[in-house]
Amino acid sequence: IGNELPTKSYVATMDVTDTEDARAGFFELAEAMGSVDLVVLNAGVGPFNPKLDWEPERRTVDVNVRGFVALATAAMEYFETVGREDHASELDGHLVGISSVAAHFGGGGVQAYCASKAFVSTYLEGLRARQRDSDSNVSITTVEPGYVDTELSMGDFWECSPETAAKQIARAIRTEKNHVYVTRRWRLVAWVLALTPNWLLRRLL
Repeated sequence: IGNELPTKSYVATMDVTDTEDARAGFFELAEAMGSVDLVVLNAGVGPFNPKLDWEPERRTVDVNVRGFVALATAAMEYFETVGREDHASELDGHLVGISSVAAHFGGGGVQAYCASKAFVSTYLEGLRARQRDSDSNVSITTVEPGYVDTELSMGDFWECSPETAAKQIARAIRTEKNHVYVTRRWRLVAWVLALTPNWLLRRLL
């Protein structure tokens, strides 16, 4: 990956389920880079598990919840300490979390995935609320994609290309949005789900 990028790059691998090692690896990478202005948390798994086998459910929570919080808190710690002393932008830092439109409903078979993405969205909302009483100036963006044409995609309704998703996410980062749906039409789906009675959702989902 580093050789393919047109700019100077630093590449490291980590297993986010090994939370202490992942946090240590994050700080080591940030130190090697010298200055970090933006952190995008995108690690995630979404196995189809209608039989409720324990291992897929456990791994989904370990990656999407425990791993996410481990690195989100590491990023915030960095931005609120090191980042405040040496950064290229007016912000102390910018944290971006990749959630999902699935955060708005509980889908059968992917219940752990939906629940984990609801956690991600709510956690990021909580971090934004925390910022109101903080001395630091960290921007926090929640990204909720619908279907994107990748190996993780669970459907083809309103499915967009990875390039389209990347452009819309990049735009949300540049404009420091609090929240963005990808593509924007998924805002309508989230709105409909919020207004649909629970008894009807149970029949549909």
